[in-house]
Amino acid sequence: MLTSITTRMTTLKQCKTNSIDSIDMHMSVVYNECIIFVECSDLHIPDKGGIRIRLTYESPAISGKKVGNKVYSIKQVAAMLGIPTVTLRAWENRYSAVTPERTESGYRLYTEENVADLRWLKEQVEQHQTNISEAVRMLKVNKTSSQEAAVVPTSFTPPVPTMEEAYVRIADQIYDSLYNFQGERANGLIDFGFTMYGYDSMFYHVLVPILVRVGDAWEQGRASVAQEHFMTQLISQRFYQFFHLFPIYPHLPKVLALCPEGEHHQVGLMLFSLFMRKNGAEVLYLGANTPEEGIYPIIREQKIRLICLSITSSELLERCDQLIGRILDEFPDMRFVLGGKGYERAENARYPQWIMPGDSADWQTWMEREYFVEHSPGRR
Repeated sequence: MLTSITTRMTTLKQCKTNSIDSIDMHMSVVYNECIIFVECSDLHIPDKGGIRIRLTYESPAISGKKVGNKVYSIKQVAAMLGIPTVTLRAWENRYSAVTPERTESGYRLYTEENVADLRWLKEQVEQHQTNISEAVRMLKVNKTSSQEAAVVPTSFTPPVPTMEEAYVRIADQIYDSLYNFQGERANGLIDFGFTMYGYDSMFYHVLVPILVRVGDAWEQGRASVAQEHFMTQLISQRFYQFFHLFPIYPHLPKVLALCPEGEHHQVGLMLFSLFMRKNGAEVLYLGANTPEEGIYPIIREQKIRLICLSITSSELLERCDQLIGRILDEFPDMRFVLGGKGYERAENARYPQWIMPGDSADWQTWMEREYFVEHSPGRR
């Protein structure tokens, strides 16, 4: 220890400079851990004739340096990578991102491999918008593959899955769970997905495609009626949970959402209703196969000003148009939103001005142009 201190003092006295930064380059941990103080009059920095310099014993436990295999302290890694120390600890404790060595005193010592792994994880999170838990999972998978192929772990470049691939992966897992009536597992995966990707991405990119897939499987005989009902009901319940979380703006027109009699598929209606609720509209959601006689009292008592109708089959087009005509006879100022594949494919729809674009990316434009603007009475 005395030799190390003497060496440091000699090095310090040989460093004649006007820059503290230059000193720090020669003695990178001088200011971090204090063991003794010495005066250095050779430094031309005004501080009552000299400056007080902190020297440390050249110990891996303190400086994070070791002869041979170089290691770094957590402060050094944080400075090198631009990752806060609290984040480094969280990645280690929560996700086992890396496992640094520990000294007898408990100091973390990061190897070159640890630093390379952390640098890669940071790139995935910041440049590819990958969740840290998913990035860690990819890192471990690729490190295992690299080791099996006798490749040096620090030299690999793990492939970065696209968000579409991530959505497909979790959708497959949820679908398989539902198909086998594993409700608890499916709910756990859905909860995980909401945490990872947010409710928007989960509904638009995961749950809605699952519902479409369920319907196709039922139509093609690959899923029983019981399976179709179970899968649709569980996802619908998750939809309803989010449906009531958004604030309602009373000045906006109140909305009624339904599928007419004979229409049993409500995926599109659900999705659009959620979009409306997210934008502050109060939506009374009646769902699939709604009897006509129950509609009129609700419109009158709840002061409904906009009705959303959805059909998936063009065979229901004429019936739905007739329903709209009867509602307009009773409520001439009523406005409508018409959607679903039945209307998207319609060539001779009676009310084309109310047909919504099939691409959900266009819904916000419609809402700003049509819904947020008051219309004069009688406009159709």
